[in-house]
Amino acid sequence: MERRGHVRANGTRRAFLGTAVAGLTGVGLASTAGTARAAESGRHHDPRCRRRIPRSGIGMHLYTMRSVLETDFEGTLGQLADIGYATVGVSGRFGRNATQIRQVLDDVGLKAVLEHVGYGTVAGTGLQQAVADVHTLGGEWVVVPSLPTEMHTPAGYREAAAAMNRAGRVARESGLGPVLFHNHDADHRTVEGEVLYDILLNETDPEYVGFELDLYWAAKGGADPRSLFVDEGPRFPALHVKDMAANGDFADVGSGVLDFAEMFETAHRGGVRQWLVEHDAPKDPMATARNSHRHLSRLRF
Repeated sequence: MERRGHVRANGTRRAFLGTAVAGLTGVGLASTAGTARAAESGRHHDPRCRRRIPRSGIGMHLYTMRSVLETDFEGTLGQLADIGYATVGVSGRFGRNATQIRQVLDDVGLKAVLEHVGYGTVAGTGLQQAVADVHTLGGEWVVVPSLPTEMHTPAGYREAAAAMNRAGRVARESGLGPVLFHNHDADHRTVEGEVLYDILLNETDPEYVGFELDLYWAAKGGADPRSLFVDEGPRFPALHVKDMAANGDFADVGSGVLDFAEMFETAHRGGVRQWLVEHDAPKDPMATARNSHRHLSRLRF
């Protein structure tokens, strides 16, 4: 489904940080890091810059906390609430069902806003249960975390777009928001002359399909979140706020090279409502949670 009046030049969507990321060289990224910190500092002291992330919008994607959730589910969620997190994205059940997870979240004062559900479930017979579970959790979105590797072709993405349109209609008719797609860097590759992510943007119905934009993977893939927010409008209700170290590894939010303040200047045009912290491989998940929340709660843009 090609959207009327929408024209995209595949080669133009390259971030201010994308060129630095492309080579992943220490010198280039270190310079970018310094520039980002200086820019954020300047905006912080500029009285004209008053935007901040609302407390209700700062969340944690629970994949970050998986190692400690395995050993202390209730205590870990309680600590996240104590740090100041308001919401979570559910990723993994840790031996519990949706009702049990909801009870713990209610007890500690957190709200689930979404759950990651495998593509095979969303495109198959498990969709109705997935939708029911998100309702039980108190969330708004079913999220497809990735597509199978064998679908990473234009034909595969067109098949996925059609499947997500169907699933999104079911979700919307049940009272949820649109089905969301979570990106990785491979989604931004050009294959057979087409940017794979653009196929999903062009061939899904905004009423039924949106996007949970992972900022790290978007940057690594060469996409520009600022342009996406402006060009595509309010299709990005949730973000994964994940930082990049100078060597290209994952980093606590605010300690890496990505200029979140500059990205977020256009986030309101993208319809962003949830800023969910994620770190794929934290050495100390709770320290990552504290460091990342501190940065986002103080950020001005």
